Amino acid sequence: MEQTTVTMTAEQMAEWQAFQMAKAKQKEAEERKQALDAYRTMIDEQIECTIPELVSLSGELATVKRTVFDNFKALLDMKSDTLKMTKDNQKSHTFTSSDGKARIELGCYQLDNYDDTANDGIAMIKEWIQSKAKDAETQALVDMVMKLLSKDQKGTLKASRVLQLRNMAAQINDARFSEGVQIIMDAYRPIPSRQFIRASVKGEDGEWEAVPLSITDAEA
Repeated sequence: MEQTTVTMTAEQMAEWQAFQMAKAKQKEAEERKQALDAYRTMIDEQIECTIPELVSLSGELATVKRTVFDNFKALLDMKSDTLKMTKDNQKSHTFTSSDGKARIELGCYQLDNYDDTANDGIAMIKEWIQSKAKDAETQALVDMVMKLLSKDQKGTLKASRVLQLRNMAAQINDARFSEGVQIIMDAYRPIPSRQFIRASVKGEDGEWEAVPLSITDAEA
């Protein structure tokens, strides 16, 4: 094919180069859009085939969990009847195999909760502690107590902080302060939360190794 030579001015050449650059950018943008569309399609396909598997797995876990709790509840009832024991409010139970190589722990998490009388105990402690703020040393005590009395974002006292208050009351040895702490402790009404199952087996080194029961803990 016979080649044709085109003569351009500098201005025309600049315009031609700009046109070629714009065309290349447009092509690049179109290719990127196509790649992103393909990527989104692949995401939809993977989600479509993965979600049913995870839903099925979740259902299987729920079924096994119910079965395990039902089976071990029967064992606890049997133990109570056999040993003539009164059933208690124990929140967790551990069962270990006869050879000591496997164990299962069943229980129920609890959410901290208090009835309204806890506010009376808090008010009593605050009244007492504020009367003690006289210098830097006592102010530090005030700050510490007020921090322990602070509630979380849900407006609930943390049971661990109330235990610290009880220890502090033993050290301070003041009847008013101790009474306020006791009122708070008597107002404790924990709310049952999620049930849990923990399983462990002994490894070759004799140490307990947790059996991963969540998809997060399971090794891929």
